[in-house]
Amino acid sequence: MPKATEVLTIVRPHFTVRVYESLLRIDLKGSVKSNIEEAFENTPVLKQTIGSILEMFMPLRVRLSDVDLVRMDKKGKVTVKIPRHRDVVIPLEPTDAKRLVDKLNQLVPAAKEKELRRIIKEHRLQRVENAERELAEEKLSLPVGGGQFPIPQPSGVLEEEKREAEEQEK
Repeated sequence: MPKATEVLTIVRPHFTVRVYESLLRIDLKGSVKSNIEEAFENTPVLKQTIGSILEMFMPLRVRLSDVDLVRMDKKGKVTVKIPRHRDVVIPLEPTDAKRLVDKLNQLVPAAKEKELRRIIKEHRLQRVENAERELAEEKLSLPVGGGQFPIPQPSGVLEEEKREAEEQEK
């Protein structure tokens, strides 16, 4: 799989925002990240339970095809709306916020279109596989006689036909 190309990077003291062609990634730095990682490393059970809960409320990796809306307020806070999650709010300077919003608004429709094409292709392949499987099952379930209700041949008929065929060959 080819490595995703980074489209935009915004570095802040406590986090880094990276935008790829199909992904928005927020990497925490410094004390915030170390505090969370330290808590998870000390208790693996915590990582398994609360880690998934935290990811539900504040996703750090967001597929652009999942984004509903990106907007910015006057102070430079970027709000990324994601269905079934809390909104991701990224505090930035107005110039960086404008660059991020413009880039995301440019990439989100393309990512949604690409995801839609992938889903349609996947459904078509699944329908073809199901049709092939049904056809194979149908061929296996067809009776030997060729009819819907096969009539069994009486025993000895095949032996007589074989003898007649052998006699004709001689």
